[in-house]
Amino acid sequence: MDIRLPNLGEGADSGVVVSILVSEGDAVAADQNVIELETGKAVAGIPAGRSGRVEKIMVKVGDKITPGTLILTLAGSDAPAAAAPVASRPPAVRQTAPLQPVAQPVQTTETDAQEPVVESTSEAFGPPASPTIRKLARDLGIDLRQVRGSQHGGRIVMEDLRRYIQGLMRAAQAAGAPVAARSPATPAAAPPSVDFSQWGAVSRKPFSPLRQVIARRMQESVTTIPQVTQFDEADITALLELRKKFEPAYAQKGARLTLTCFALRVVADALKQFPIFNASLDTAAQEIVFKEYIHISVAVDTEAGLVAPVIRDVDRKSLLELALELALLASKARERKLAPAELEGGSFTISNQGGIGGGFFTPIVNPPQAAILGLGQGSRKAVVRPDGAIEPRILMPMGLSYDHRLIDGASAARFIVALRQGFENFPEELIKIGA
Repeated sequence: MDIRLPNLGEGADSGVVVSILVSEGDAVAADQNVIELETGKAVAGIPAGRSGRVEKIMVKVGDKITPGTLILTLAGSDAPAAAAPVASRPPAVRQTAPLQPVAQPVQTTETDAQEPVVESTSEAFGPPASPTIRKLARDLGIDLRQVRGSQHGGRIVMEDLRRYIQGLMRAAQAAGAPVAARSPATPAAAPPSVDFSQWGAVSRKPFSPLRQVIARRMQESVTTIPQVTQFDEADITALLELRKKFEPAYAQKGARLTLTCFALRVVADALKQFPIFNASLDTAAQEIVFKEYIHISVAVDTEAGLVAPVIRDVDRKSLLELALELALLASKARERKLAPAELEGGSFTISNQGGIGGGFFTPIVNPPQAAILGLGQGSRKAVVRPDGAIEPRILMPMGLSYDHRLIDGASAARFIVALRQGFENFPEELIKIGA
């Protein structure tokens, strides 16, 4: 029985094998992980899906594999295991397909697994293609039903779309029509490779899958979203005193009371007051999607790169619950043990660089979200009071970047004022354990 790599979910079309957990001849259970795979988002274990004895392992550490790739073969395997139940999640959040290998033999070619398999091929969705291909075709105004897919089941990959566009250009040139200028959404040709060694010694290392995802998403964000950043400072002198007062109680519970914990609660309250910052723009339907939930992504700095796990239902959790969950997700992020579902569904992002240093910065919106809050390191400054008195206060820089298609400058100003007031007037009752 062939065990193949399953669909990895939207946004993940390949992965690198980081470890092989079984050897040839080993007996494996249906729910036992046989390899660990690093995608652009996390490291995830891939279960066998069936029990049996490992007959032959078809991959090795370092291999880059795609859905449908043969991982190993089992001898004496039993009936397919029932799919593991998906952890309960709010109904408004789309769930990721579970990482369960396909148990049936699949006929593939060497290029069969270049893009993730799309489950639906109904007339409403058009021919099978990855979300990336669908978005690009939509941006270019191309009807995918006119594109011939070269992969299994007529699935369309990037090369098919490129071939179709080149055909249109050749037809236009043959007819004597001028070729339209490049659309901003059209992928630009890669710049020529430069031999830097001609000027001195160099070293190279691979551009990791995570960095490739970060690069792609950041480029997509700045080229498709008109972004504006609103700046302000929050006086956190009183908040730091409250933090110092309650830190020991939180430590006894195994939690760290950080400024990010306070930021989660302050942002959640502001999102309730200004729901447009918790919304997304559906460009295909030309509609604004207002989310009834508040799931906040928190940027975590890791050795591999920046990842943003999601804390769900922030507005419904106590500060202690937020502190414990934040610490757990940050630890999993640094160990590359986050599940794909823990990186999906965020409706707003917080990036706190205060622990590292620096002041104001302009964070980049994380699509399809509408806004992101960047926090810098608080610093002691002289503040002039309304009565003319001057006193030292600790001010924290804030930068709010937002999608100007959805949000106007006046709304952004009101939102960041609400954030400032939330930090400066944080209720002590919310910090008390049990509150």
